[in-house]
Amino acid sequence: MAGRLGLQGWVERIRDRDMPAFGNTVNSVRNITADENASIGMLSRVILQDAALTTKVLKLSNSVIFNPARQPVSTISRAVTVLGFNVLGQVVLSICLIDAFLVGGLRGRVASEMARCFHAAVQARTAAAACGVMQAEEVFIAALLGRVGEMAFWCFGGDTANQLDQALIEQPDERPEDMQMDLLGFRLRNLTASLAREWHLGAMVVSAAEPVSHPSVSEKAIALGHRLAAASEYGWESAVAIKALESYAEMLHRPFEEVKTLVLNNAAEATRVAAQFGATEAARLIPAPSADIADIPEEMVVDIAREAADPAADPMLQLRILRDLAMMLTGKPSLNEVLNLVLEGIYRGLGMHRAVFALLTADRTTLQAKAALGHDAEALLKRFVFKLDGSRGDLINEIFMRNESFWLRDPMPRGISAVRFEKVTGTQEAFIAPITTHGRAIGVFYADCGVNTPDQEAWQGFLHFVQQASLSFEHVATRGAAGAKR
Repeated sequence: MAGRLGLQGWVERIRDRDMPAFGNTVNSVRNITADENASIGMLSRVILQDAALTTKVLKLSNSVIFNPARQPVSTISRAVTVLGFNVLGQVVLSICLIDAFLVGGLRGRVASEMARCFHAAVQARTAAAACGVMQAEEVFIAALLGRVGEMAFWCFGGDTANQLDQALIEQPDERPEDMQMDLLGFRLRNLTASLAREWHLGAMVVSAAEPVSHPSVSEKAIALGHRLAAASEYGWESAVAIKALESYAEMLHRPFEEVKTLVLNNAAEATRVAAQFGATEAARLIPAPSADIADIPEEMVVDIAREAADPAADPMLQLRILRDLAMMLTGKPSLNEVLNLVLEGIYRGLGMHRAVFALLTADRTTLQAKAALGHDAEALLKRFVFKLDGSRGDLINEIFMRNESFWLRDPMPRGISAVRFEKVTGTQEAFIAPITTHGRAIGVFYADCGVNTPDQEAWQGFLHFVQQASLSFEHVATRGAAGAKR
């Protein structure tokens, strides 16, 4: 019987059978954020490979929770700058986790737990920030994931979850934790702590489930956020809610009435944040003054059922990215920062199917892809390797001998053979252009529209991005050479 699996058995079942895809995402994101040598571009490309994930990250990056200064964020490259590398990684994990719990199971129970977590997260972040915690966003994430075991159980618990659900309905006066012990042999908060350790979600998530004897300010804020969220479900004027509000006011050292107004505004904000995560059902359950989903602007709601598709061309985004490139050059950007922004501009701004950046090796004998976005990007990244042998007529050789850009289509430009190139890319319709510094080609950008035919506007946009990339690379290289002379 599944209910007799024991705590570790349930952890393994959820990890291996029910959420293996999430486990893979956790591992890839964790490997990047834990690696001191990992580039920002690696995390950016994980996000950009998923259109729905990209949309959510950008919406959250513009929210008051993660961006209180309201700095406009329209690219993933900018999101990394505004949120920070580690916080962005935590946001990605949280989005993926919430998505995983929206797929089925006892939806009412899942939505209820999720609503409480979103509500608790916003209240906890406010308390932490008011108490001087510098990384209040991390408190938000920890509170949001503070009942991950409960959500996982109600989502994937099957018959055992149905049994517990029925027992809770039939025996409303019994303590839920006692009933969990009777049926499972452990409390669901223990499952939260175990999954948090399994997925390396952080010490604050573990302490939310297993309170420590001497909690930090952040841990106190998380505990109080969850207490307040749970109490509000009895009504904001209930005795239990008033008591929780008093504790909240005491922690913030502010008058009760002032704090009550703040808390009610936070509850309304929590409904908007839940919608931005795609959890609209949970948003409706948060006890806010205007918790009806109809009050949430349509542009804030993310349709998680929408399959990832090629991005649509966005002229305004192209302009913003080109402006960001120009602004970037007034500072001291790295080549990676320039690369990531240009690649995102080609992929998202022009609405391409795939985009690749490739660089010549130091001996200029091999062109090798360094970054790719879009459909089957990882496979293309591995295949996109071409030897340069100087033979005339071959597309790759001609690009570097002529220092020339090509719009590949049928018929091909006279005297040019793309046979070797088409075997790797699998398409006859594509753009490819060299990146040059001081008149010498050092690599290429490549893009295609998949089964669609690219148009003149896309071609001109592509050339503009590559031209700006060349200018940016030259600027960075010149600055580096000048620094070396000094």
